[in-house]
Amino acid sequence: MLRVGMLTSGGDCQALNATMRGVVKALSSNVQDLEVYGFINGYKGLIYGDYRLLTAKDFSGILTKGGTIIGSSRQPFKLMRVPDENGLDKVEAMKQNYYKLRLDCLVILGGNGTQKTANLLREEGLNIIHLPKTIDNDIYGTDMTFGFYSAVNIATEAIDCIHTTASSHNRVFIVEIMGHKVGQLCLYAGIAGGADIILIPEIPYDIDKVIEAIDKRTQQGKGFTVLAVAEGAISKEVAAMSKKEQKKYMENKKHPSVSYELAVAIQEKSGTEVRVTVPGHTQRGGSPCPYDRVLSTRLGAAGADAILHNEYGYMIGIVNGKVKKVPLEDVAGKLKSVSPDDQIIKEAKLIGISFGD
Repeated sequence: MLRVGMLTSGGDCQALNATMRGVVKALSSNVQDLEVYGFINGYKGLIYGDYRLLTAKDFSGILTKGGTIIGSSRQPFKLMRVPDENGLDKVEAMKQNYYKLRLDCLVILGGNGTQKTANLLREEGLNIIHLPKTIDNDIYGTDMTFGFYSAVNIATEAIDCIHTTASSHNRVFIVEIMGHKVGQLCLYAGIAGGADIILIPEIPYDIDKVIEAIDKRTQQGKGFTVLAVAEGAISKEVAAMSKKEQKKYMENKKHPSVSYELAVAIQEKSGTEVRVTVPGHTQRGGSPCPYDRVLSTRLGAAGADAILHNEYGYMIGIVNGKVKKVPLEDVAGKLKSVSPDDQIIKEAKLIGISFGD
């Protein structure tokens, strides 16, 4: 009998179900006696023993279904060693629930924070397989995370839709793209959607350079400008601050997000009318795109293969188009960012896209 635990942690995305399906289909095709336990709402389920036995029926018809059939929640890594309000040792509780079910391994689907806790459990002696999920594509050690291209599709469509109204009214439009501290999603959606200006956290912007790019389009007879702005984008002034100063600045911000702050600055400095659109969590929703369905199936199957060969303590990633087992200890806690020197940045600049630098 092979007993496998499974949980999805952190923000949801479109291909979580597809990836779990890949794992279970590969295992069930190669193992006669299999039990799969789904922990409800991520690490919370593992901590408090909230789980259910999943059957083949649970994994039928979910290749195209977004979200996660076992729920998710955010459990900050920095609080994992901190007892809960009742004094419960969370790490010890997770271990006990693992052993209580006599699990052979635990498959964990999630992003950076999830990965750090997965590595912690590995250090505690549990058999762990991590599958890299995030729309941000910011996990170190893998070229691609499932959920990224599905989110790119949605963010691109948002920019596409803005183009028609921006051109009709000769306005400046800002489309705010998710991505936390990394600009991958904004970069790809911005290029795919034909944005004129792309602002990402890795390249702090100069407001005068942004206005200069807008004015240049106006002088060329182009009456509108579309900006793709990452939610974590920052100005050069803020980037030059110490972490303490940045924290104080963020606490005292007058605007709900960087896009609204940027809109006010553009209007005040240039007199240009600016509109802001925030697609928000729609970027996490809906069905996974075909690319993600293939990627999820490959990663899920490779995760199952590692289990069948008793190879634990790995993240299953994609490197140069090939599936690779990457030791968790080598990647946990590391962030993959966009480099200003990346080829894609240079190519975007060649076609006239401004990054406000």
